Amino acid sequence: MSSMRFPWLELAIILPVLGAIWVKFRRDPRVARRHALAITALTLLATLGAWADFANLGTRTAQDPSHPLSQFTGRDLLAIDALNAPLMPLGALLNFLTILSTLRTKFREFSLPRTLISESILLSIFSASTSWGVVTMMALAVVPRFLESIQQRQPSRVYLAHMGLFVILLVLGEMGVSRAATPQEQPLWAILMLTLAVLLRGGVVPVHCWMTDLFEHASFGTALLFVTPMTAAFGVTRLVVPVAPTWALQIISVMSLITAIYAAGMALVQRDARRFFCYIFLSHSSLVLVGIETATPIGLTGSLSLWLSVSLSLTGFGLVLRCVEARVGRILLTEFLGLYDQIPMMAGLFLLTGLASVGFPGTAGFISIELIVEAAVQALPFVGPLIVIVTALNGLAVTQAYFRIFAGRSASSSIDLRIRRPERIAVMITTFLIIGGGLFPQWGVTSRYHAALQLLAERARVAEAARPAPWPAPPVAHVRPAPPAGSGGRQR
Repeated sequence: MSSMRFPWLELAIILPVLGAIWVKFRRDPRVARRHALAITALTLLATLGAWADFANLGTRTAQDPSHPLSQFTGRDLLAIDALNAPLMPLGALLNFLTILSTLRTKFREFSLPRTLISESILLSIFSASTSWGVVTMMALAVVPRFLESIQQRQPSRVYLAHMGLFVILLVLGEMGVSRAATPQEQPLWAILMLTLAVLLRGGVVPVHCWMTDLFEHASFGTALLFVTPMTAAFGVTRLVVPVAPTWALQIISVMSLITAIYAAGMALVQRDARRFFCYIFLSHSSLVLVGIETATPIGLTGSLSLWLSVSLSLTGFGLVLRCVEARVGRILLTEFLGLYDQIPMMAGLFLLTGLASVGFPGTAGFISIELIVEAAVQALPFVGPLIVIVTALNGLAVTQAYFRIFAGRSASSSIDLRIRRPERIAVMITTFLIIGGGLFPQWGVTSRYHAALQLLAERARVAEAARPAPWPAPPVAHVRPAPPAGSGGRQR
């Protein structure tokens, strides 16, 4: 394992923690927001520095040069490779955009210190070099939302029941897998528990109700940052894919495809905008899992590319809904609100991010959907048309919501609904990345292809180690050659 030139990983994880302590004691909410924004910007730069340093090294895996955390624990806990190199900047960017677009009216329900702690945990998940590190951080990631529900006196039984079961399954599954002395001794019950844990965290049907409950009761910003980085997909790639047999991957693929179809249909009939967004996200995140479970270079490349594009586009989509909600309250999709004349830029970004998530040509998601469909058709011919139907339903749902929110007779308002400058900056950054990723996809697809090959190589290495050793060849009986005629026996 090579060493980077600067401890980027530890810096990216420690900065939000120190920033949370600093922001906690700022009395003025506007000052606290500026400081939190500066901290997330520095964290984003640190993750970008780690990615650039890793790319310049040209190695498979790298770690920080001076790693006091590893010296304290005696193990290398943080590492960067082809898979997590772009995921850490993505997680930092989502936090930066969410804080940037947060209005003063949301400061009471959207806690900045808790958001910074959650960002540190998220980056720890992505940079963990051991399976137990991933498990520990994924378990800790459910705590900030639970603390928010207690502080805001929100219903939390559904969330607590599902996340408690998720943590139990995750820990027991990893315990069973790690205790096996060799890969061939890994128990099936442990692999099954890991599979169920990631399905539960990903909100796969029928254990998806915690996600709709989250969007109904939590603050919109907290719910967005909890689901859009797709840590369940990261758990699948780090914990399940290397050790799971083919039947476990097929279970995840079938259940994810059923969830994608079900959620796309449900998004068409929702009356509340938050529930609509929840089902749109469930449908797309399930498509990411469908591509991962094909376990082919094309399918994995498309899935990893779709992971990045869906996280970015649906975060922008959710931030637009959040900004509209901050102006008009909870959005009902049962009537036409006619908001286009007052916030036309928001209307344009709503349509752009929504269509980018379904793979509209010219956006970052187009090439990803194409790769997943091609891989699915090669693996199972009937899956490809179903993925096309899912994307079509999602496109119809996005278009229908657009007309409900922005079309219709314009209603007069006593307050100023125009877009603020921080929101405009967030809009421009999101638009630039979505359009840029769609017009120049080669670099991103190549990066995801290398990550896919690394995952397949790790899976092949574990499968080779789990293959039983061949039976030793039976000993060849020594047969004394028959003496030639006339030469045997004692000579008379």
